[in-house]
Amino acid sequence: MTPDPNPLLADAGPIPFDRIRAEHVEPGIRQALAEARAVVDAIAAGDASPRWETTLGPLDEAAERLARRIAPASHLVAVAQTPELREAYNAVLPDISAFWSGLHLDERLWSRIEAYSTTEEAQSLTGIRRRHLDKTLREFRRAGADLPEAQKERLRALHVEMASLEQKFSENVLDATAAYELLVTDEDRLKGVPEPAKKRAAAKAREAGKEGWLLTLDYPSVEPILKHCEDRALRREIHAAYCLRCRDGEWDNRPLIARLLRLRDELATLLGYATFADYQLEDRMARDGTRARAFEADLVARTRPYWARDTRALEAHAATLGLDALQPWDVAFVAEKLRKAHFDLDDELLRPWFALDRVERGLFDIVERVFGFRVVEIDDDPVWHPDVRTFALYEGETRLGVFYTDWFPRKEKRPGAWMDAFATGGPDGDGFTPHVGAICGNFTPPQDGTPALLTHDEVQTLFHEFGHLLHHCTSRVAVPARAGIHVAWDFVELPSQIMENWTWERDALDLFARHHETGEPLPEDIFQRMLDARRFLGGWYQMRQLSFGTLDLLLHADVAPRLRREAATDGDDLDLRQGQEVVDLVREVLVEFSPTAAFADLHVLTSFSHLFAGGYAAGYYSYLWSEVLDADAFTRFRDAGVLDGETGRAYVRAILSQGDSEDPEVLFRAFMGRDPDAGALLERNLGSLEADAA
Repeated sequence: MTPDPNPLLADAGPIPFDRIRAEHVEPGIRQALAEARAVVDAIAAGDASPRWETTLGPLDEAAERLARRIAPASHLVAVAQTPELREAYNAVLPDISAFWSGLHLDERLWSRIEAYSTTEEAQSLTGIRRRHLDKTLREFRRAGADLPEAQKERLRALHVEMASLEQKFSENVLDATAAYELLVTDEDRLKGVPEPAKKRAAAKAREAGKEGWLLTLDYPSVEPILKHCEDRALRREIHAAYCLRCRDGEWDNRPLIARLLRLRDELATLLGYATFADYQLEDRMARDGTRARAFEADLVARTRPYWARDTRALEAHAATLGLDALQPWDVAFVAEKLRKAHFDLDDELLRPWFALDRVERGLFDIVERVFGFRVVEIDDDPVWHPDVRTFALYEGETRLGVFYTDWFPRKEKRPGAWMDAFATGGPDGDGFTPHVGAICGNFTPPQDGTPALLTHDEVQTLFHEFGHLLHHCTSRVAVPARAGIHVAWDFVELPSQIMENWTWERDALDLFARHHETGEPLPEDIFQRMLDARRFLGGWYQMRQLSFGTLDLLLHADVAPRLRREAATDGDDLDLRQGQEVVDLVREVLVEFSPTAAFADLHVLTSFSHLFAGGYAAGYYSYLWSEVLDADAFTRFRDAGVLDGETGRAYVRAILSQGDSEDPEVLFRAFMGRDPDAGALLERNLGSLEADAA
């Protein structure tokens, strides 16, 4: 009997998530890699007259096909991980990394592409093909294509080891998060915690065969404790457990941090860059580490007075609550009490107006009115969990994309919220190949017949991730490598962050902010209190973001080179000792961003997946960089009307559909008619000290 085909190798139809098992991962990905290598070999052995159709064309097709076959397995490791799936994926991960890093180090392939670049055909290229050729040449050089073979071999080894370390870092965070449980048996300890959160904790306890309330470290469990629990000792215990994940024990990430920093610095040095930050940022809007650090320093200086104002307000309100001194585990609690006192507003007051299904429908309505895209649910595509839903995105009769939503936490699912790209489509002859992606989160789930009710922060997160998805699924760039989200890292957050603005606009909120029981719209007085509270503690929260960005650049521009210099003379416990040194150094740096040293002690470096497993190394500054862009760009929507279709379609034409077809600065100017202005961000987030004083 013929065995069933490997579902990872299914190139037609919907992705068969329901049939992918751990045993498919190694053979499927190894076959996909072998087929991609065969294409590379054929290109490298091509005739003496290279053309687009014999070089870049088939190379792009092979790279996209390989990425499309690997993506489902990588995604399942993030959302439905089992020990068997993890083991299978880790077994083949070095081969995946070796292929991608080795692609740019293949001397035969590089020779063919260089040879093509000098042909008459290549010289006459225009538009996206010209840009793709130019950027491909630069990518090969940035990857070390011109280096001697011994250095190329070292680069290959670096990429493989870094990929394995980053995967291990992520697994440690997942395991440490999943392993923690705290059973509360005295309900008085949960005084102040909203009833829905208590019900979820009780349900978790019952599922575990225990009596009481089971607290875990997934964020829907952590947040209500830190924000609402009056038991200060319990807040402290949960806060410390969350912040100190992976700082010692079985899932200790300190050695991984030290080694990753050294390896990244070695890679940058091999490629001729002063620091890893300079290497990472060369092809981004910031261009180099110096400019990114100047951006951070300028915003730190401009934010500090507002941060000082907010710190004084928190400390003063903590005193009125009988707290002897503001501690890290008090901030969310005090902030909620202060917001309630100032604006008579808290998350639980708003939740009833943000039922997940209605929020999604409202978002889709906004997308249709503003951008001209229609969303239709699909009922029969296979999924990886019953919570997952599938949709198609249309422009007219053209199906631009298919996407999945997966919003609730599970033990086998990593924390946070993100978008995954499974396939990059685009114009295809006279037709259009749909893009495929997913958006995932860890929102408050439904409970006891009550629908999933979101906080306003969760609503913003949903809109944010959908912005990434739109960027991916609406791309009309014919070259996949230059399509969708394949843009400069400090530009990629613009399409996501701009979407959050609609969650603050009355005309948009009226489409989805309705009470889940009565259907009444969000009352005007509550809406006005939301607006009044929008800048609440804006200086505090913006300084927190700046602390992460500053720290990230310091680690990759200053600390990593020092660790590598010192490594030559150190012994066997080098990684652990240097990892602890980094943890201690981070504390020293964060003191400048903290009211007291206690805040700097409880930092999250050892679980900071953005920097050590999520692609944001030397790039965390880009969140605020992109915020400058999104706040400024949204002023055009606000001036025209936030549901204005003409403005929305202009944005689609200028930015959303353009991928990396032009430099980001050019795309921004095409929409705004000028360069970005940081004033809109500062006004939106911080307001005026003079107005506050008045």
